[in-house]
Amino acid sequence: MAVLSYHNQDISFRFNRKRVVKQWIQHVVDNMSCSNVPPTIGHITFVFCSDSYLRDVNVQYLKHDYFTDVITFDYSTDSSISGDVLISIDTVKTNSQLYGVNFESELLRVMIHGVFHLLGYNDYTTDEFDLMKELEDRALNIFNTIYDR
Repeated sequence: MAVLSYHNQDISFRFNRKRVVKQWIQHVVDNMSCSNVPPTIGHITFVFCSDSYLRDVNVQYLKHDYFTDVITFDYSTDSSISGDVLISIDTVKTNSQLYGVNFESELLRVMIHGVFHLLGYNDYTTDEFDLMKELEDRALNIFNTIYDR
């Protein structure tokens, strides 16, 4: 059974759409996996944090000295996806203003971006980045069409 958990690290943030986001993520995993047999969801932990916290994690664990909106640590097995998805709420707020979208849409985009990494998608090359953006757009369209009520 899929377990999604939500934690704050160094910030105060309340995420209110847990039930519907769990259904949406399950739908995305079942229908947009990069394998023929969709994996099950094990345990995905979303950690909401500040820019400075995520930058420190980026430097310490990935040796990247820059800010980012999301970092995914993948603990998946062959049959089950699991991992930690760390999200900078500061950067999500900034990017929502920069891209002219509401905060929740940008947060959902970043959350599903992390899930796509757990499903095996990458965004290192231009082609991979473009595919990831297309997948995010499709997933957000599913959310807006089916789950956003």
